[in-house]
Amino acid sequence: MRCRPCQWRVHAVVRANVVRTASTDAAIACARASRRRFVAELADFVRFASVSAQPARAPDVTRCAQWLVAHLRGLGMECVRLTPTAGHPVVSANWLHSPDAPTLLIYGHYDVQPAAPERAWSSPPFAPSVRGGYLYGRGASDDKGQMFAHVKALESWLRTAGALPLNVRCLFEGEEETGSTHLGEFMREHPHDVAADVAVVSDSWVLAADRPAIVESLRGALGVEVELRGEAHDLHAGNFGGALYNPLQALSELLAGLHDRHGRIAIDGMYDRVREQTPQVRAYMARFGPTDAGMLETAGASHGWGEEGYSLYERTTIRPALILTGITGGYTGPGAKAVLPARAIARLDLRLVPDQDPHQVERLVMSHIRRNVPQGMRVAMRTTMRAHPFTMSRDAPGVGAALAAYRKGYGAAPVFLRLGGTVPIAHMLGCRGVPVVMMGYALPDDAMHAPDERFCLAGYFRGIETSIHFMSMLAATRAGAGAGAGAGAGAGANARARAAVFPEALP
Repeated sequence: MRCRPCQWRVHAVVRANVVRTASTDAAIACARASRRRFVAELADFVRFASVSAQPARAPDVTRCAQWLVAHLRGLGMECVRLTPTAGHPVVSANWLHSPDAPTLLIYGHYDVQPAAPERAWSSPPFAPSVRGGYLYGRGASDDKGQMFAHVKALESWLRTAGALPLNVRCLFEGEEETGSTHLGEFMREHPHDVAADVAVVSDSWVLAADRPAIVESLRGALGVEVELRGEAHDLHAGNFGGALYNPLQALSELLAGLHDRHGRIAIDGMYDRVREQTPQVRAYMARFGPTDAGMLETAGASHGWGEEGYSLYERTTIRPALILTGITGGYTGPGAKAVLPARAIARLDLRLVPDQDPHQVERLVMSHIRRNVPQGMRVAMRTTMRAHPFTMSRDAPGVGAALAAYRKGYGAAPVFLRLGGTVPIAHMLGCRGVPVVMMGYALPDDAMHAPDERFCLAGYFRGIETSIHFMSMLAATRAGAGAGAGAGAGAGANARARAAVFPEALP
């Protein structure tokens, strides 16, 4: 007789799983039947020139946020709100009607990178077009298409079941491409908007159309602008050339000294806190990550470059990098203008790895530049971005559900992938105790941040279905715990899911 209550709970869980499976199937059927409309709505979303880095585009960013608010309300989300910040607005929404289910936070960003040079695009960047199974347009892949896959998954659930299988909060920001400058302040002022058991972020790529991946590591970032000034104004190149130090030349020489001949960053202390990866980790990366040849092909490059002793994949994920992203000075217009420029500006993008801290690296970089400024030059520096690296434990809550969801949505087992990009929210949520699962739907050759950015529509549809499965699987983890799994059931489920996906031992 003592077993009967337990049996009732088990039977209740079985019945709940049957109902959940039927509801999942109905949501997926709805998503498949709505594909044409889902593509048209994504194109409407991409049409907004929501470039957060350009002040002239601020009205477009706000209009995009307003469109997103209306769209979320239309599909049945609740408490939909546009919250102004000192920069661009944050869009939030929720659906909280499952007291016995976990709460999922869905994060995405609706801002995009500048489209310059627009002449390099095959079609206008903010006039999205479908060609060859891809939707082309700035932000189609990073991140509008990927975040919209979750939005369409929510809609598919609500239109078929009239409810979601778990509680959901949405947080969509408009400043990710500029370092999420005001997101931390928003989170401090609105902590309830990020209160969740698990967060899912889809702002990354999979290895191939049939090779899904969960991202377990991201690099941090530090942006620094360096300006060298010489004389008070431009001077005649004939009258003063060869007699005065040219700020553009001085800056070029300074920048050339930032790396040594082995490809390492030549700044004292830069590698003091770099975490050295074990041979097991590097072997796993070599087995499941992209090859040098594959990365060169994706980039359209013939030769690699960088720190000796590491593969291209390792150089972009587990090693820090210093990238010169822009340099200006002198005359760059049509024709010729013989001047010795009064100033020159460079923009540096540093990518950081665990356990580097952007504030500490900022001090190292600025100290190095000040020590090496050529005589006669005045220097001014400005930090444009700081973001911490991110690492995920493979035992984190939600990982088991993500592994199972990818197998359902893609028909293939995912691998764990390290990426060299930066997503500031991942570290921010980790500091608040919210575990983050990175589930990407983009492809390596989607041309993120480049001309002709695109999003594979097959990946979009798979992403929607994977998100539907993920919500169902995540809801089921709480149901399983209620049947007697007890504390630690999430870690045990993750271990079992990993064992099914990867029979071999993992580092």
